[in-house]
Amino acid sequence: MKKDFIEKQKQRLEQEKTTLEKGLKAFAKKDPEMDGNWNSKFPKFSGSETGGSRLEIAQDEVEEYLKRLPLEQAMEIKLQDVLRALEKISKDKYGKCEKCNKNIAQQRLEIHPSARYCTKCSSATL
Repeated sequence: MKKDFIEKQKQRLEQEKTTLEKGLKAFAKKDPEMDGNWNSKFPKFSGSETGGSRLEIAQDEVEEYLKRLPLEQAMEIKLQDVLRALEKISKDKYGKCEKCNKNIAQQRLEIHPSARYCTKCSSATL
């Protein structure tokens, strides 16, 4: 694979990494005990509201928290894929299928820079 293509992919991956981390920071914090894990911020209830309104606000905040969990997980997985691809670039292993070790088509990498598998192996794992 050409060096200029790999450099272009590295820039795209670095940008995607920044975007994902920024998105995660909006509603989660890095887990200091587990590398690559983020924890959604659980709502803190101030108690300034009283009666039924306090319960409604608490319910809304918990619902919002529960909606964020799948988004957090999807973004974590995507970030891990991006970090894995960047590591492969640094070790001169970018563009190799993790299953069969053949080259991943450049066209596939242009569409999905963090692809881990060639088209053949990707469809076989589904």
